[in-house]
Amino acid sequence: MTGPGVNRKLTAILSADVKGYSRLMADDEAGTVKTLTAHRQIISKVVEKNSGRVIDSPGDNLLAEFNSAVNAVQGAVEIQRELQVHNEELPEHRRMEWRIGINLGDVIFEGERIYGDGVNVAARIEAIAEAGGVCISRSVYDQVKGKLSFQYEHLGEHSVKNITEPVRVYRVAQDADSAPSTPMDPARAAPKGRLKIIAGLGAGAALAILALVAILIWTPFQGDAPLKPTVGPTPGLDLPRKPSIVVLPFVNMTGDPKQEYFSDGMTEAIIRGLSRVPKLFVIARNSAFVYKGRAVKVQRVGRELGVRYVLEGSVQRSGRRVRITAQLIDALTGRHIWSQKFDRDLKNIFALQDEITMKIMNAMRIELTEGEQARLRAERAPTRNLEAYELYLQGIGRMNRLTRAGNTAARKLLQRAIHLDPNFASAHATLGFAHFYDCLWGWTTTPKSSLMSAAKHSRQALALSPDLDVPYVVLGFVYAFMRKHDQAVASLERAVALNPNSSFAFAGLAVALIWSSQDRQALAAVKKSIRLNPFPMANHYQILGMAHMWLKQYSQAIVAYKKALARNPAYFWAWNSLVYIYVQLGRLAEAKAALTRLLKVKPDFSLALVATRPYKDPARNKALIEALKKAGLKMKGRP
Repeated sequence: MTGPGVNRKLTAILSADVKGYSRLMADDEAGTVKTLTAHRQIISKVVEKNSGRVIDSPGDNLLAEFNSAVNAVQGAVEIQRELQVHNEELPEHRRMEWRIGINLGDVIFEGERIYGDGVNVAARIEAIAEAGGVCISRSVYDQVKGKLSFQYEHLGEHSVKNITEPVRVYRVAQDADSAPSTPMDPARAAPKGRLKIIAGLGAGAALAILALVAILIWTPFQGDAPLKPTVGPTPGLDLPRKPSIVVLPFVNMTGDPKQEYFSDGMTEAIIRGLSRVPKLFVIARNSAFVYKGRAVKVQRVGRELGVRYVLEGSVQRSGRRVRITAQLIDALTGRHIWSQKFDRDLKNIFALQDEITMKIMNAMRIELTEGEQARLRAERAPTRNLEAYELYLQGIGRMNRLTRAGNTAARKLLQRAIHLDPNFASAHATLGFAHFYDCLWGWTTTPKSSLMSAAKHSRQALALSPDLDVPYVVLGFVYAFMRKHDQAVASLERAVALNPNSSFAFAGLAVALIWSSQDRQALAAVKKSIRLNPFPMANHYQILGMAHMWLKQYSQAIVAYKKALARNPAYFWAWNSLVYIYVQLGRLAEAKAALTRLLKVKPDFSLALVATRPYKDPARNKALIEALKKAGLKMKGRP
């Protein structure tokens, strides 16, 4: 609509509504109206603070506009945080959760009102967002990427009502801990009460926990650049001697983004089944999911990941029926090796997963021994309760977001799954991992309790299913926290024996070996981890650098640390190690420059923090401290 008398403008539109509003009203009309009024006041204040204005708020809906996409996204995240605080004061069944969608579009305005497709798209995106979440359109993403300290998850293209072209949608990883500008330091971030709780573990364990949380070996999204294949794997990867495969994320064909967890769960189940076969080389989930939502040629995928075969497919679920299409492709030639469509009842989902796995191996001419077949059979039906399995898949999906809110939701989902089936070993194992994440990433004020819960559920999982590898990974880190180095190494070695394709287990084993001064073995383990996960995060290169450094292979260590810093310039432990290396090489000017960069990204860095690192040989901490002193670092942390 154009012409005389029609006023148009480009604006950022925020559309919000309450999830489950009808239920809340049915339960308690007066209480719901009271909460709604309070939430509208909170939203209005945040909108105004971010240079926006509320246009309309009929019923449980709210429409606002901003003169900047950056202000709109920043305001939306602030709104969700403020509302979360308010909700914590309410009983769980009375909490009011909002969904927010943001679009940047050309609109018609008449007085205070705005109209047009720009508004309609914002409303459609809002419907895609989860409760408490924020989703944005491609037009908004293009404006805010690199300008805000949030991560963005691509949710694919969506056909929305009355809009001709599909809309590309992104979820904003809004949790406060999802993407800080620098890695978290517990001495700065942890409340005093938390430090007292840690102290209750005993001096050795307390120092280990503080050191490990500070080191943040396992914080892939904290400050890392977004994953892009062009900056990921090492070029010229040779094909492994074993048959090698990557399972690309199965496409969700239901048209419902809320079913994404199911298609992702199918993908992960097949990866997990294949990974436990020693005769195969299987790319890690993290690298496989780099390609999620992207149209790429299988030949390119094969080159970038260094694999011979690519499995791709789709999942369509309708009620109690599920249709899965899968095809195995030779990445060298592009030739289809095998393809098949499966239509089954949902109750047969485990048999279907097993059938697909076996057909893939048959297509690649992999013959299993009786022992290998028995191990696969042990995982064919992890539970007979389909509701528990659905909760388990949803829990894994939330955990994979790597945010505090996602991990909290994952624990609740997994606890519900275990309540439905107390013998669900994989749910116990995953819940143990979730508790471990809480402790490791500083998402809990009770780290001792989280650590003990992680150990408890891991042991319960092993009691139910002794061949699971994940519990051994968790227990390995629990032992490391307690400075029981030999037990940590033994547990992680058991994990990689059970799952010879677990990149995470190999990286964990490498760390435990380095802390135990077994550097040559550590180097082999971390190289294996990176080969299984060719799109590694900064932490993998940090581990690689540590192994090279203690082997006095300084040139290789420098290369590894620079790769870590290319992924995350705020990775202060990498700068710390470079200071040490340059001092050993007599390059004092470079050591001082590295120290300057270190203090720029972490102004409160100190010699005392270095002393907490959990090396079995105290001489290593001493050597690191002496190098920092030579570079000019004083006891209180300033040169």
